[in-house]
Amino acid sequence: MEDNMVFGKKIFKVLTSFLSAAVIVASLSLVPAFTAQAVPGINELTCLPTAAPELQRPVAVMIDNDKIASPHYGLAEADIVYEMCNSTANNRVTRLMAIYKDYANVARIGNIRSTRPTNIILANEYDAILVHDGGPVYINPFISLYGLPHLSGGFSRIPNGKPSWYTEYALRGEIPTRIARAGYSPYYSDPNMVNPRFNFGTNTLQGGAPAGVVSLPFPHNSTMLYYNTATGTYDLNECGTFVKDAEDFQQVTFTNVIIQCATMMEYDNHGYMIYGVIGQGVGYYITNGRAVAITWYKDVLGHTVFFNADGSVLTVNPGKTYIGIVPMDSWGLVAFC
Repeated sequence: MEDNMVFGKKIFKVLTSFLSAAVIVASLSLVPAFTAQAVPGINELTCLPTAAPELQRPVAVMIDNDKIASPHYGLAEADIVYEMCNSTANNRVTRLMAIYKDYANVARIGNIRSTRPTNIILANEYDAILVHDGGPVYINPFISLYGLPHLSGGFSRIPNGKPSWYTEYALRGEIPTRIARAGYSPYYSDPNMVNPRFNFGTNTLQGGAPAGVVSLPFPHNSTMLYYNTATGTYDLNECGTFVKDAEDFQQVTFTNVIIQCATMMEYDNHGYMIYGVIGQGVGYYITNGRAVAITWYKDVLGHTVFFNADGSVLTVNPGKTYIGIVPMDSWGLVAFC
């Protein structure tokens, strides 16, 4: 056990040293690798209309995804939702990171839980303010490395008959108040970040494989997405139940589903881990009941960019997006039909 801990700490030191060096030599630009111009009144995360100020940066909120944590509040209002294993323990339970442009108008978000290094790396590429409640010691060098603005703990506690760690929520107005109190700017540090997050356009995937049902190898959560022909979106299903927002009872649903394969490294024997989301890999893009194979690339500071099989930048349909990051050791278990 002690040997495993020592090995994990050595790997952690090497990884953070590598990232520190990369940040020093890398360009400080966070602009995507494709050119697209912002349109006033259009959300850069979805290419849909928004009432949020144009230059307002998003927030990325860590939301518990254990079965006992359900139901979720405010999840249907998120523009982008990441799901990934939070730990190699507990049957690889997942956690959600929900990204909101117009967060000030969401009545309640949560429940809020701790963050992991992977979430910090990904939140940074959106220039987002991370909302969480603590995390393991491994997050600290990443927060320092990226200079990530974050709000940890101290949000409203709402009794719900569950243990205290399932009772923390951000109520309407709390996040803007906390941002101001922390002295963070609510606006993008680079105004070019307001440009579209994806290469938005029309993509019918005419040549794609059928994907009416998508199954992800998250054993604790049994994550499934079902194509809803009435809405043209994918309805999220976790633990055998369709996920509906507890605030307004909306089905949590997405126009775009991106499944991203990445390596996974354990820090220690307590299940703490990090995904290899810097680099390149393979994945699937799923929309309109079809799926195609894609690739992805991300450098230390830039956005993750998704590509078609021919190397051209992937066109993503306007709408909300689900991104599931699947460990490489279970990639072969991703299924759709």
